[in-house]
Amino acid sequence: MLEQKVILMFFSTSVLLALSPGPDNLFVMTQAASQGRKAGLLVTLGLCTGLLFHTAAVTFGLAALFKASAIAFSVLKFTGAGYLAYLALQAFRAGTVTGTATAAGSINSLALYRRGVIMNVTNPKVSIFFLAFLPQFADPSKGQIPIQIMLLGSIFIAATIIVFGGISLLAGVFGERFRKSDFAQKLLNRAAGGIFAGLALKLALTHR
Repeated sequence: MLEQKVILMFFSTSVLLALSPGPDNLFVMTQAASQGRKAGLLVTLGLCTGLLFHTAAVTFGLAALFKASAIAFSVLKFTGAGYLAYLALQAFRAGTVTGTATAAGSINSLALYRRGVIMNVTNPKVSIFFLAFLPQFADPSKGQIPIQIMLLGSIFIAATIIVFGGISLLAGVFGERFRKSDFAQKLLNRAAGGIFAGLALKLALTHR
């Protein structure tokens, strides 16, 4: 079993990484601001479910395949970029919610959760990052490495839920005022579309 000081160090590092600007927390913030904090939390749960995939990928060697195979890496990244481009198109086409209805009231929970899962799973850079990051904190003298990797992945997921959950709550409160105005809703939708398009382009241009 890993020592407590190693676990605390890993958790602290994971929190700092989750706080640093990146596509995932930007994605969560955009969803929460445009659709409410519930949307941000659902996307967060989806993203963290995707992290389970990447943890398993490191544990069972799939991440090494993405690093070694240009074809596998390209197929996954272009799938992710295409999905983000689709979300950008949806955001640009989105209308406004009028009357007493709110964006939070019209949320499709499963769709938002699935959105987070797909975005995370189709980013091969996450698997490669985990492949480089998690083993640094594993110690062969403390037990089986696969079990340690799964534990470290779980701790990283917990840190991500805490940080991204906080981002969802803050962005949801901030965006609530804007969602009361049709004009502001349109601006939020356009901003979300622009962010999704930028993330799609960034992922498409990513190299191993």
